[in-house]
Amino acid sequence: MPAKLSVNLNAIAMLRNRRDLPWPSVEALGRIALAAGASGLTVHPRPDQRHIRFSDLPVIRNLIDDEFPQAEFNIEGYPTEEFLELCAGAAPEQVTLVPDDPAQATSDHGWDFRKHHAFLTDVVARLKKMGYRVSLFADGDGDGDAEAVKLAKETGADRIELYTGPYGGCFDAPERTAPILEALGKTADAALAIGLAVNAGHDLTVANLPALVKRIPDLAEVSIGHGLTADALEYGMAETVRRFCRACGQVV
Repeated sequence: MPAKLSVNLNAIAMLRNRRDLPWPSVEALGRIALAAGASGLTVHPRPDQRHIRFSDLPVIRNLIDDEFPQAEFNIEGYPTEEFLELCAGAAPEQVTLVPDDPAQATSDHGWDFRKHHAFLTDVVARLKKMGYRVSLFADGDGDGDAEAVKLAKETGADRIELYTGPYGGCFDAPERTAPILEALGKTADAALAIGLAVNAGHDLTVANLPALVKRIPDLAEVSIGHGLTADALEYGMAETVRRFCRACGQVV
């Protein structure tokens, strides 16, 4: 099955928040994305609410429930008590845990599964008790760290999400792409071999997605925000979603 596309709405929310106005509408553009073929919507509600606001969560939940019940809501963030309460209220299908400092501009690394194993095991258990699928942000560098992937699995998580920032960062240096892609592939291979499903996200584009899904044919989902939002300014949201779905290998 081709990888599913989850549209990250953070960049849209950040643009909205530049002014005290209700547009661009996170709900309206989420609706367009889902109608055009996206399989879900992703948000990362940070403590300062600099893009997605806490008040956006029930709006997105209702949009999916009322109009696109086959779609999924993915909430990502660092698992503070406040974040876990937000998840409990919004009832996402998937929670993606990231090791971000609240001051970070964006996610830029995966979990240290050795250092944070006990912490993640506890948090994952709490989220699983709520009924949510859990994915853990993971680095995809090195040579496919089988021990780290095994520790991720031992936390009780269902998936890892490969941090693809270094891969996306090769847009102006294509000669660096192959080894980074292969490292991501080896990490995915190690995860899939022990029953962890694999997502991916960060700086993915229509140009670099096809090679990624070719190397990881069992990739479950990609979460894309910045590049997709940038393309939407040029092509419109609906056509952009279709372009990204095709890049994932879907027939649209």
